[in-house]
Amino acid sequence: MRRGRDRTTGIRRTGTTLAHDERGSSPVEFVLVGVVLTALTLAVLQFGLAVYVRNVVHDAAVEGAHHAALADTSLVDGAARTTQIVTRTIGDGYATHASVRETRDFGYRAVEVRVQATLPLVGLFGIPHALEVSAHAPVETFD
Repeated sequence: MRRGRDRTTGIRRTGTTLAHDERGSSPVEFVLVGVVLTALTLAVLQFGLAVYVRNVVHDAAVEGAHHAALADTSLVDGAARTTQIVTRTIGDGYATHASVRETRDFGYRAVEVRVQATLPLVGLFGIPHALEVSAHAPVETFD
């Protein structure tokens, strides 16, 4: 390409075209990479929160099953204990339903606690009844 002025526009040519000019691309590149990294970081944090909520609900179900399996308590006490632990730890809106039943599925008398809870998708907001965990404990007797 020759140097000099273009006769039609009067603009001086420098030998490079605008397609190969990289001036001003650093801020755009920074913004694009920053958006992707921010979204990825928030997704990892949200996944961690969902795992934390699942672990809290599961631990509450285990505690409720062990409490209901004691010889001097009832199944209703186990459900109340489970709901109390979830409510105290992560909030009122999470333990949407806790059911307790006695079962012989394992060849011995056991208590099963099944908890349905909200699965957080965006912050603490999520889908109700999307998370379901269960826990078992052998029934204690005085025999």
